[in-house]
Amino acid sequence: MLMKTTTHPQDVTDEGTPVSVKIRERLVLARKRFNANDNIAEFIEPGELELLLDEVEVKMQGVLDSMVIDTVGDHNTGNTARRVAKMYLKEVFNGRYVAPPRITEFPNAEHLNELMIVGPITVRSACSHHFCPVIGRIWIGIMPNEHTNVIGLSKYARLAEWVMGRPQIQEEAVVQLADLIMEKTQPDGLAIVMEASHYCMAWRGVKDMDSKMINSVMRGVFLKDSTLRREFLALIPR
Repeated sequence: MLMKTTTHPQDVTDEGTPVSVKIRERLVLARKRFNANDNIAEFIEPGELELLLDEVEVKMQGVLDSMVIDTVGDHNTGNTARRVAKMYLKEVFNGRYVAPPRITEFPNAEHLNELMIVGPITVRSACSHHFCPVIGRIWIGIMPNEHTNVIGLSKYARLAEWVMGRPQIQEEAVVQLADLIMEKTQPDGLAIVMEASHYCMAWRGVKDMDSKMINSVMRGVFLKDSTLRREFLALIPR
């Protein structure tokens, strides 16, 4: 007697489907954003980042071919597609594809409640308009309370690197970093100032090498207390 078998969707092989399509489908199913400056690490399964690297390499090779660059005869560009793919996924945009750095938090045993400033922290990113470098510095001011979680100074740099390691718009990047630090430390107040050079202005467009963009985010007591805000800004060695 023949037994009728039921095939479930998960039993159907998806061999041949690009890994980027699989990741995108998971994001859409979960109704999650995947903008340029979003982290999508939780939707990438073990081993898929390497497959994504292979896929980006193939697409990058197509870009080079369309730009009429002889990657066979030109010894300088023979492995450029792979190098660029690796640079994007594992270096400059790594903050999109990996989980946040592990941060050890300690209770504020000494009940610290004085202004603390960390910086300048050198940050490197790229604008999401042209993928040109954004290089700058960040200063972080924290006003703790007795319930604030204390984290090591180097951890602020790691969090900044993780947020900036994506295609970013400076104004949005600083807000993302502020949200993350507020979530991790729960201070009474947080202040962040970022100063950066944008190579979409220096390398192309108006080709202005000297202009910089400075912006800030103030949270909690820094927003309400103008004296504290002035103290923080005055202590930044610019």
